[in-house]
Amino acid sequence: MIKSNMGPENNNQKQNLTAWLMSGLFGILSGIFLVFGYQLEKYDNVNFKDAGTYALILCFAVILTIDICYVWRNYDGARQGKKLFGFVSLNGKTEMIEDKNFMFKSWAVMVALNTIVILAEFPGFFVYDAQDELNEVLTRTFSTHHPLLHVLLLGGTIAVFHKLTGSWNGGIFIYTFFQMLVIILILAYVIDYLRKKGIGKRSLIAWTLYYGVFPVIVMYNLCSSKDGLFTAFLLYVTLSLIKLVEDREAFLKSRFSVISFVIAAVLMPLFRHNGFYAYLVFLPFAFIYFRKELTKRLALVLAVPVVAYLVINTALGAVFSSKGTDHQEMLTVPIMQMARVYTYEKDSMSPEDIDTLKAYIPEENLANYTPRVSDLVKFGFNNELYEKNSGDFWKLWAKLGVGHPATYLNSWFLTSYGYWYPPALINVYKGTSVFTFTYTDSSYFGYEVEQPGKRNSYIPAIDKFYRYISIGTFHKDAPVLALLFSPGFCMLIYLFVMLYRLSKGKFGRVLPFLPLILTWMTVLLGPTYLVRYVAILWYALPLLSVPLNDAPQA
Repeated sequence: MIKSNMGPENNNQKQNLTAWLMSGLFGILSGIFLVFGYQLEKYDNVNFKDAGTYALILCFAVILTIDICYVWRNYDGARQGKKLFGFVSLNGKTEMIEDKNFMFKSWAVMVALNTIVILAEFPGFFVYDAQDELNEVLTRTFSTHHPLLHVLLLGGTIAVFHKLTGSWNGGIFIYTFFQMLVIILILAYVIDYLRKKGIGKRSLIAWTLYYGVFPVIVMYNLCSSKDGLFTAFLLYVTLSLIKLVEDREAFLKSRFSVISFVIAAVLMPLFRHNGFYAYLVFLPFAFIYFRKELTKRLALVLAVPVVAYLVINTALGAVFSSKGTDHQEMLTVPIMQMARVYTYEKDSMSPEDIDTLKAYIPEENLANYTPRVSDLVKFGFNNELYEKNSGDFWKLWAKLGVGHPATYLNSWFLTSYGYWYPPALINVYKGTSVFTFTYTDSSYFGYEVEQPGKRNSYIPAIDKFYRYISIGTFHKDAPVLALLFSPGFCMLIYLFVMLYRLSKGKFGRVLPFLPLILTWMTVLLGPTYLVRYVAILWYALPLLSVPLNDAPQA
């Protein structure tokens, strides 16, 4: 009886086709990001009628598709013993470093490195609505605009310390330092996981130093905003899901793994609400992936965080009599779209439409329209009218959208392209004056200490360095190096890795990163583009370097 070899051959053909499709998708998306992003950066709009725009996208797509497929094939060969591109060997075997105290050692190293910076930036980066959150505690007037748990932790710590010592700076430092210890504990746990995966001593040292000194990581370790803790908990959720996919039974048998995952998955949205929506959308994908072995225990572990978050968040709101979030936070995109039509194409609007728009958004706010940030426009939104009659708002939005589709797209792109265009200059607050400076060259990071705090730097040279990166000309002076600080560049790295994994038919290697990816997608609908909303892109990078042993159902 003659055996057929058609099975393996057909499988290889299928994998080759999938690889071309995934590399093609990368090429098309990258082409769009680069061409559209360039036009938005230079002209504040995309010319959708220009045939040259699409021709250029096509050129990028073809070139990148071929190049990416070539890189993936070389990588596959390198994993089988060949040299990557003919001269780089990836076949070096490493063994797990046996050291029970490794996690503590790496934690101590990162704490020491971060402590040097906090002394340079004493009492820490007290910024991004920090004063507002403190005032909520001092005045006992709470709202759900800022996550209540963070408001209570931040404001409560500072208020208590000030009452005991009379020092605002001391309270800010205590909170920031405590937050740093918690975040770095999670980072050390990630490093220890890498050790157990046997990535090698050099890689462990490199990633420890990355976590300890890379400015984006350090900035948010030492920033009082909710973003640091949110990012750390999202990172822990990602790592937990990696472990769950690798060995479902071992994960579910480990009480520590289950409890710590649930706690992190609950705390994540309690520090930033969009984390809840990202996790909620993630759940159906998880249930589908584990459908063949979806036990009651696993279903509960995945679903409990949703219920727990809703209960805790509702309870906090009730206990502290917090005022609900204003609707404009969820309506940023449509508000800005109609404001752009009003600003640039007002003549196309009927008097009735203009009156309707002004009823929801006052004229003085419409006059403050700026393409890249929505704060000044949405600030005056008539929430009372919207609650009584949201229908007219949406009818007007739909009507203007039908007549001005390009304007709507440009409006949305201008508040989000910094997340997907690598060379984008993040200077959305240009001309805005804050407590200690006016944004001019860059608004990459808030940097300052809001009142009642005051910066007292003990290492001025490091303080000058962080100021240069945050609000200085760094991104103009070193555009290539600045790509390492770019959300758009980081996003392309994740896109490259995830599409490669999909090209190999390994959805289990993508699933753990879905909450991260979905979080990135939620901020595309936000008020502007800032690093603080996507800091997870840098925090989770080390996890991309570890090959995942996903379960058979992947």
